[in-house]
Amino acid sequence: MSNVLIINAHRHYPFAQGRLNRSLTQLADELIRAKGHSTRIVTVDDEWQVEQELENHQWADIILLQSPVNWMMVPWSFKKYMDEVYTAGMGGALCNGDGRHQDAPKENYGAGGTLQGKKYMLSLTFNAPAESFNDESEYLFQGKSVDDLFFPMHMNFRFFAMEPLPTFACFDVMKNASVEQDFERFQQHIDAHF
Repeated sequence: MSNVLIINAHRHYPFAQGRLNRSLTQLADELIRAKGHSTRIVTVDDEWQVEQELENHQWADIILLQSPVNWMMVPWSFKKYMDEVYTAGMGGALCNGDGRHQDAPKENYGAGGTLQGKKYMLSLTFNAPAESFNDESEYLFQGKSVDDLFFPMHMNFRFFAMEPLPTFACFDVMKNASVEQDFERFQQHIDAHF
């Protein structure tokens, strides 16, 4: 059985109070524990401690990041979490610096991760409809996928030598939500990958 750290990265706003991300976090916790795995939940909008978060990352076999997409990326409060926790982990807890060595200072940037064998999964909620991705005729994303958009987040986890599980996404959550179908798809996704 695995240890699973679930991070709820939602940032509360009056127009987006976080009910969907909170519900997906709770559903993930229930489904994963029902399979016999151990879980810990961190809500970034609550108080957290850097040392405890480093320990959580070392404890976890899988990290599930549950996040809304704000301006094409995670909320600023999760970026702050990353800046503080991930920077503190560069001394070996998450990685050994940036992976380069003095004898080859131009090679292997990002190859210093210390979390080999661990996995991560992105679970994202978008205002954008699914049809706006993977279609070159669509104005904004120009044929790019969700994983293309979240390439920087994938690289953050790769920096720690973690391997991805397939990304899950809910689309059009503010103007044309299909919450029950999203929950059903999410359960299928968790069942397939945990």
